[in-house]
This record gives sequence, C-alpha cells and structure tokens, in this order.
Amino acid sequence: MGLFKLLKEKIVGKSTVQKDKYVAGLDKSRRNFSSRLKALASRYSKVDDDYFDELEQILIEADVGVNLALEIVDATKKDVRVKGISNPDEINEMLVDKMFVSYAQQGDDIQNEIKFASDGPTVLLVVGVNGVGKTTTIAKLAKRYIDQKKKVLLVAGDTFRAGAQEQLMVWSKRLGCEIVAGKENQDPSSVAYDGIKRGKEINADLIIVDTAGRLQNKVNLMAELSKMKRVIQKEIPLAPHDTFLIIDATTGQNGVIQAKAFKECTDVTGVVITKMDGTSKGGIILAIRDELGIPVRFIGLGERMDDLEEFDLDQYLYGLCLGGEE
Repeated sequence: MGLFKLLKEKIVGKSTVQKDKYVAGLDKSRRNFSSRLKALASRYSKVDDDYFDELEQILIEADVGVNLALEIVDATKKDVRVKGISNPDEINEMLVDKMFVSYAQQGDDIQNEIKFASDGPTVLLVVGVNGVGKTTTIAKLAKRYIDQKKKVLLVAGDTFRAGAQEQLMVWSKRLGCEIVAGKENQDPSSVAYDGIKRGKEINADLIIVDTAGRLQNKVNLMAELSKMKRVIQKEIPLAPHDTFLIIDATTGQNGVIQAKAFKECTDVTGVVITKMDGTSKGGIILAIRDELGIPVRFIGLGERMDDLEEFDLDQYLYGLCLGGEE
C-alpha cells in the first residue's frame, strides 16, 4: 500500500483539533493545488509528455521549488514506466508519496518541540526579517510553554524597529511573564546579555531572545548575530540551544531566499512558518526542507494564540492534498 493510502487511512475519520486546524489553515493552498491536479487528471485519459509538463508547472507554481519539482516529476516518470501506470488519478496519488519521502529524507531527524537543557535556562534565539510575524510568533511560543508550566522570560533584542519592544512588552503583560527590554537603538547584544543574566537570576526555564530584522546585508547580519551569540555564551556556554527562523508563507520563494541568507549567517535549527492560512501556495515548506535541509518546527494556521501548531508532515500533506474530501 502506498503512502497516499496509508496517510488517508491514518487521518481520515479522526476528529481532532489539530486535523481541523490543518484542513482549515491550508484551505487556500489545497483549493489551488488539489483542484489543479484534479483538473489535470480529468483532461488526460492517459499520461504523456504534455501531462508531465503541466504537472511540473503546477508543482512550481505551488512554490515547491524548481529543483524539487523536477526531481518529483522525474521520479514519478520512472515509477510510471516500471509499474506500467497510465491512469492520471493514480499518478496524482504517487505525488503524495514523493512529497512525503522528499521531506522525510532531507536533513537531520525531525524534532519539533524545544529540547530543554538539563541544567539552567534554555535559550531560544528568534531571527527573521521585519514583517514576517516575528513578535507575534514569539508571543505564541511563549504561551505554548507557559501552558506547559515553564517559566518563560522574553528578551526584546530588536531595538532598531520602532515599536518592536513596546509590542513585546504588551504581550509579556498579557501572558504574565517577565521581559527584559533596552532603549531605542541600544546595542541588541547588550540587551541579550542583560536578559540572559536576568534569566539565570529568576531560574527561567526558557529565555526567548528577539533579534533585529532590519539589517540590510549578510555582512551586517552575520556580525550582529555572531556578536549576540558570543555575548550569550559568556553566561551560558552551550546557548543558544535553538535558533528559529520565522518565514512568512505568503512571501513564497522570497522566503526560501531569506532562509538561505540566515542559514549562512547563523546556525538555524528550525523554521517557523507563519500566515500559512493566507497563502494559496503551500509548497514552500517542501522547498525550504529540500534546498536547506532545515526542518519546519511549527506552523501558523491562523491568527489566534493557539493557532501555532507543532508541524506534522502527515497532517500537512493531508491538509494540502486531501482535506475536506471525506
């Protein structure tokens, strides 16, 4: 039995909050992607080169990425020849298999939740350009771990963007957690240093450090993030334990470009995809994993505080390709 059918059996019929969120959050992407696959299958009684050309274009326009689209189509062609398949509906099912395998085989083992340090605070560094939803995502992550009874400290290290610290301070009051903030245009590394010291003083379980998102080139970005890392490690040698890159799903391939730039500048351990419910091109998750080997750790499927979900590959592929059919 192929992964497509196993996936369907595994998820269809389950009435879970996470399943419903994935189905709703990926509605725009599914309508674009799945409907185009169905329309393609309906136009061809048997597959030929024209069919595969159109299939390739659908994948590319879903932001899967050119390289991965070519790989998936080539692998599908080989399977079609070996198995003697000519039914387009069967080939559409094979795509889900290829997408699953592609994600699962790239990079390291998939671990979503933050792994807490056995001794002292765990430090999460959050990076990303302005406008991707970084501040809100930090608040959602803080709430997630506060709900797990963790003591969370926020560090407002984005001192350059007007209002960034104020926004995080508002969230800290709503969440009931402490925050360390500096002055406007203060050196972000000095704010991070003060935050780490304070986190140790209050025995915080998790310190979430925001960073500046306005740095205009890789040289400045690398210098700033390297300095911040050195300063943090003066207090906690193994920190930061995780570095999350926030990517706005609606930016498409620009998000992949951003991911490449940040990966060259710092040790990104995971990606958080925001605004997934706002895009009709849901393939960006596969593109990032394929090109950079970085796992998506969390996915934003709505605007509410509890709409940040742990990334689940099964639920994602179901929501993108199958949700709403049962």
